[in-house]
Amino acid sequence: MAQEQESNIQELSLEAVMGERFGRYSKYIIQERALPDIRDGLKPVQRRILYAMNQDGNTAEKAFRKSAKSVGNVMGNFHPHGDSSIYEAMVRMSQAWKLREPLIEMHGNNGSMDGDPPAAMRYTEARLSKISAEMLRDIDKKTVDFVPNFDDTEMEPTVLPARFPNLLVNGATGISAGYATEIPPHNLHETIQAITYLMAHPNPSLAKLMEFVKGPDFPTGGIVQGIDGIIKAYTTGRGRVVLRAKTATEQLRGSKEQLVITEIPYEVNKALLVKRIDEIRLLRKVEGIAEVRDESDREGLRVVVELKRNANTQGILNYLFKNTDLQISYNFNMVAINNKRPELVGLKEILTAYLTHQRTVTRKRTAFDLKKAQEREHLVAGLIKALSILDKVIKTIRASDNKKNAKDNLVAQYAFTEAQAEAIVSLQLYRLTNTDVTDLQAEFEELHKKIAGYETILGDPKELDRVVKKELLAVDRAYTSARKTVIQKEVQQLKIETEVMVAPEDVVVLVSRDGYLKRSSLRSFKASGPEENGLKEEDAVVFQKTVNTLDNLLIFTDHGDLIYRPIHEIPEDKWKDTGKHLSQTVGLTADEKILAAFCFKDFAQKGNFVLATREGYIKQTALSDLKPGRTYRTRASQCMKLKTKSDRLLSVTFVPAGQASGKFVFAATNGGYGLRYALAEVPVNGPKAAGVRAIALKDDFLAAVLVITAATQLGIVTQRGAFKRMNAAEVSVTTRARKGVQILRELKRTPHRIVLVVALSGVQKLAIITDKGQAVVVDPQSHPLGDRYSNGSFVLDPAIEGQPLAAKWFSETEE
Repeated sequence: MAQEQESNIQELSLEAVMGERFGRYSKYIIQERALPDIRDGLKPVQRRILYAMNQDGNTAEKAFRKSAKSVGNVMGNFHPHGDSSIYEAMVRMSQAWKLREPLIEMHGNNGSMDGDPPAAMRYTEARLSKISAEMLRDIDKKTVDFVPNFDDTEMEPTVLPARFPNLLVNGATGISAGYATEIPPHNLHETIQAITYLMAHPNPSLAKLMEFVKGPDFPTGGIVQGIDGIIKAYTTGRGRVVLRAKTATEQLRGSKEQLVITEIPYEVNKALLVKRIDEIRLLRKVEGIAEVRDESDREGLRVVVELKRNANTQGILNYLFKNTDLQISYNFNMVAINNKRPELVGLKEILTAYLTHQRTVTRKRTAFDLKKAQEREHLVAGLIKALSILDKVIKTIRASDNKKNAKDNLVAQYAFTEAQAEAIVSLQLYRLTNTDVTDLQAEFEELHKKIAGYETILGDPKELDRVVKKELLAVDRAYTSARKTVIQKEVQQLKIETEVMVAPEDVVVLVSRDGYLKRSSLRSFKASGPEENGLKEEDAVVFQKTVNTLDNLLIFTDHGDLIYRPIHEIPEDKWKDTGKHLSQTVGLTADEKILAAFCFKDFAQKGNFVLATREGYIKQTALSDLKPGRTYRTRASQCMKLKTKSDRLLSVTFVPAGQASGKFVFAATNGGYGLRYALAEVPVNGPKAAGVRAIALKDDFLAAVLVITAATQLGIVTQRGAFKRMNAAEVSVTTRARKGVQILRELKRTPHRIVLVVALSGVQKLAIITDKGQAVVVDPQSHPLGDRYSNGSFVLDPAIEGQPLAAKWFSETEE
C-alpha cells in the first residue's frame, strides 16, 4: 500500500507546476470569462444570463420579474460564481448609456451616468428587451452547439444565434490574462448595411465597408475626431481617436454667455466631470467661470458652465477640453475569441466571422425545419391514405388485440410505416370528417412547397444568402435608429492662450544676484517701500520692474544658463519677503550668480541678444531661438557655451530688430584696453554656440562689453576708486578681435585697473556699489570729459568704503 502511494508522488519543479497551473487558469480566463465571442459578441456570463432568462420565459412580451430570481437561475444552472458578478453583468446590459442597444430592460434603479450603484437585485425587476429576442431566435432549432453545464445536469449554448451583429453594435470591454479588449459600440443600421454589401462582394476594400460603417456610434453621442485612427483600428484592430463632448454656447443677459454640454464622452462619470470643472473654477486655474451647474433631468443630459462678462468663451472651452474629461482619447483594442483563440481583429474580420456564423445558423435552422417538414409530410401522407381506406383500417384496428398489435397489423396489411401507424391509432374520431380530409390535403401541398423551398436554400448558396439578407433587413427595419455620434476627419489641436488661465494684473518682480525671485502685488510693494525688499545685505538687485502677469521673464546666469519663467508662475510673496531661490526648482551651482533678466510680452518680438564672456568671446542670439522647452520648470537651458571652466558670461544686452543699425560693440579689458567695432561684425548664432573672439587678450580679461552708438559717453570706474567720463568716439572704429587701444594711463606703481564701464545718459547719476554694501553716488556731469590717457578723479576710498564692484559683478542702479 505504501509503495502504491509512493508511486503517485511526482517530483516537479515549482516553475513547472506554476507555469502549467497558470497556463490553464489563463486559458480559462481568456475563453470563459473576459473576452467576447466574435460571432455573438457576448462573454459567457452575458450569454448565460440571456439564455437562462429566455428559458425561464422572462421575455419582452411578459411581465417583469425580480432580478434576484434571474440571477439565482443563472448561478444555480450555468454560472457557478458570485451573484454580485452576475448581477453587475446583468445591470450593464440594461444601461442605455453603456450599450447602444440594451439587451435587458430593468425596472428600478439600475445605476446612473454619475457612477451611482444600482439598487440591490432584490429591489429591481428585469426582463429581456425586445431586441434580445433576435439574439435568441431559433435557438431551439439546433442552430448552435450545446454543451453540458458545470454539473452535467443541463445543456447550455456555446454561442447564441445572434440575428444582428452584437459585437459591433454593443461593443465590448474586458481585461483577461495577457489580453484586454476595447471594442466601441456601432450603429445597427450601418453594420447591417455593411454585411449585406459583404454578401454581394466577398472581398471588399476597407474604404468600401467604411462607406457604410463610418465609425463608432456611442450611446452617449459625442464627437469622434480622427478618421486616420478609425481606419487604422478597422485595419489592424488597434487605433486611437479623440472623443469629445457636444457643446453649445448660449447668450445670457448683460453680455454674458454660458457653455451648455448636452453629450459627454463614452463611459465618463458625469458627476466627477462636473466636480472637476467646479474645482477649476474654485482654484481659478482658468479665469472667467462664474458657476457650474448640472441641470440634467429625465429630458436628457445638460451641464451648464456659466461664464463671467467678456470671458474668452472659446479659450475656456479649449482649456476644459484639455484638462477635463470633456475630451478623452479612445483607444481601440479589438480582441475577440475566434475559433476558440483570442485574436486582434479588424472590421472586415468581424463582419466576415459574423456572416459565416449567420450562414451556419440559417443552414442548420433550414435543415431542422426540413427534417420536421419531411416528418410531418410523411405522417400527413399516411393519414390521407388511411382516410381513403377508412373502413378497412377501422376493421383492422377493431380486430386487433391492443395498440401495438393494431400498429403491427396496419404496417403488415397496408404498408404503413411505423410512424404512420402510430399517427393513425392516435387519431381522434372528430378528425374523420370530410373537412379534415380537405385540410390534410392542403397541409400536404403546403408541406411539399416548404420542403422544396428548404431544399433549394440548402442546395444553393445564393438562396441561402438571400434568406440571411432578408432576415437581417427585417431586423434593421424593426430596430434601426439614427446615428448619435458625429465623426470629424481631423483632430482639432487645442491651443490654450495664457490669457484664459491667468488674470492680467500688474505686479512687481524682483530678481537678485544670488538667485532669489519673487513677485508682489502693487499694493504690497507700495505699502512696504522699494528699499524693504527682504534681500540679504550682501545680495544685490539685478532686475526690479512693474510687469504684467501675462509677460515672460528670461534670467541669464554667469555660467551661460538661461532660466525661463512666465510671470504668473512666479510664486507671489509680500515685498518684505526674500522670495524663493531658483535652486529649489532648477538647481543653480554653488558659485553661479544671476547676471541679467529681461521681460517680454511674447517670443514673437524680433531682436537679438548680444552675449559676451570674461575670456573674450562674443555672439548674437535671436530671442526666438530662446523659446523654452517642456522642461523649463525644472531645468535651465543653455544660452552660451563657455569654452573653459573658468570662463564666465560677462554681459547680456538686448538689441530690438531695426535698432542694430549704427550700433557698436565697445569692449574694455581689466588691463585698460578698449576696442570699438560695428555690431554687424558679431555673427548671429544659436544658444549652444560659443561665439567668436571679441578682443585679443594677453594676460588680461574683459571687464565690460557694451552696445553703444557713436555719441555714447562712457563712465569708467577703476579698482582704486577713480571715475572717468569719456566719449566712446575717443576709441576709433576698427575691426573685431584686435588688441584695442589704451583707455587709461598706465602707472608704474599701483596702476589703475578697470572694474566697471557704463553707458551714461545726460542726467543720470551713477551709484557705485562697493563690496562693503555702500553706494557712492556720482554725478558724471560734474566730471570733465577725459581723453584716452587720463585716469579720471577719485570718488571713493576703497580702504574705507570698500572696493568698487568687481569686474566680475557690476550693476546699474538708480539713485
